[in-house]
Amino acid sequence: MMNRTDAEQIANEWLTAWNAHNLEDILKHYSAGIIFHSPFVQRLTGNPDGLLEGKDNLRAYFSKALEAYPYLKFELFEILCGSSSFVIHYRSVNNLLASETFILNSKLEITEVYAHYK
Repeated sequence: MMNRTDAEQIANEWLTAWNAHNLEDILKHYSAGIIFHSPFVQRLTGNPDGLLEGKDNLRAYFSKALEAYPYLKFELFEILCGSSSFVIHYRSVNNLLASETFILNSKLEITEVYAHYK
């Protein structure tokens, strides 16, 4: 079971990796069978349902995102914890407000993500 310390560690490592543009560090907490939902998937890949499945597809998508937004810098506002999930609220690309829900398995790997933007 995940606790607040686990959520904060994963979220902070995730944020640091994105701000460093370090693709492998970004991906290290995701499970092989990750399911990823985001409206940016639609924008960057043309996939109309905004869904990606599998770590290889996520790697290709994140690589494309890092290329599309070379000055990307995220600013963390808060981390909200659940029993097997957490939500991060942050400032994203193009100054958008964002929240992402991360669902974890018993090994604390991210198995599903729901990204939201304002």
